[in-house]
Amino acid sequence: MTGSLQDKASLLEVDGLSVEYRLNGLSLRAIDDVSFALRAGEAIGLVGESGSGKTTTAMAIAGLLSPNARVSSGEVRYRGERLPIDDDAAMRPHRWSETSVVFQGAMNALNPVHRIIKQIAEPCRLKLGMSRGGATARARELLELVGIPADRGFAYPHELSGGMRQRVMIAMALACRPSIVIGDEPTTALDVIIQAQILKLLGELRSQLNLAVILITHDLSVVAEACDRVMIMYAGRIVEDGTVAEIFAQPKHPYTKLLIDSIPNPANGKKMIRPIPGDPPNLVNRPSGCAFHPRCPSAIGICATEFPSLDEFGQGRVACHLHRSSQEDKVAAHA
Repeated sequence: MTGSLQDKASLLEVDGLSVEYRLNGLSLRAIDDVSFALRAGEAIGLVGESGSGKTTTAMAIAGLLSPNARVSSGEVRYRGERLPIDDDAAMRPHRWSETSVVFQGAMNALNPVHRIIKQIAEPCRLKLGMSRGGATARARELLELVGIPADRGFAYPHELSGGMRQRVMIAMALACRPSIVIGDEPTTALDVIIQAQILKLLGELRSQLNLAVILITHDLSVVAEACDRVMIMYAGRIVEDGTVAEIFAQPKHPYTKLLIDSIPNPANGKKMIRPIPGDPPNLVNRPSGCAFHPRCPSAIGICATEFPSLDEFGQGRVACHLHRSSQEDKVAAHA
């Protein structure tokens, strides 16, 4: 990991992480050499189209990869100590106590035959060793924390609205007092009003509990509202990252620019919404060089043969030959 990204104050460090899936006898690399650091209380957004590696990155960090996936290189450190993300049994004490996950699709993630309060109390008993009464009291406290009356905890999942079910998922993620919460597209299935309420809740909890958040989404407008930094992923690699303000004001990578251009702006009715041409790459037949070059309107010859390194600029990084060329031209002009 580059020196400026690795910080003694970092809560989580992901260093050179690569993950492969075994499928029909093939080994497919889903994420490749992913590195970043996360500080306490910070929120990072992982953004990209479906298949870009966002969820695989998050599940690898939590040690929740599917059986046909394996960490092929790299490591994850929590408070400077390596996490055993490739060993399910060794990772169990760390899950939910240090890092927890809010899954998308709360109706599928919650057990339909158990009352809400029991589902929240269970990890308190298993992980924190609480008594039944203490765990129930903790569950009631968590429901109130996420804006649900404690008595509603005796409802079954199907008796709650979509927004309330997502609040329950957040309460469950907080049950064992983790320092890091991963949100796997937690607002995708919600209408815009409920989505805004959930994002506001996450922001309040971050401030109140000093939580670090990794938010997975394909929606840059969600990142703009809820995150401090954003990492743009394409074909399993980080192609750009930086502060939200920097990325939106001066995106460097052509893919980032196209993602921003695809966001509707109600304040500007004349803005043309431009779809990104082409399709995301197939992992079985990944393009040579920069994986985005077949879709890139600014591609040059070297893009098809050489993958650009992820170079630092200001407070962020970008992997783009165009950016590197412009930087070299500036250096030459001042020589």
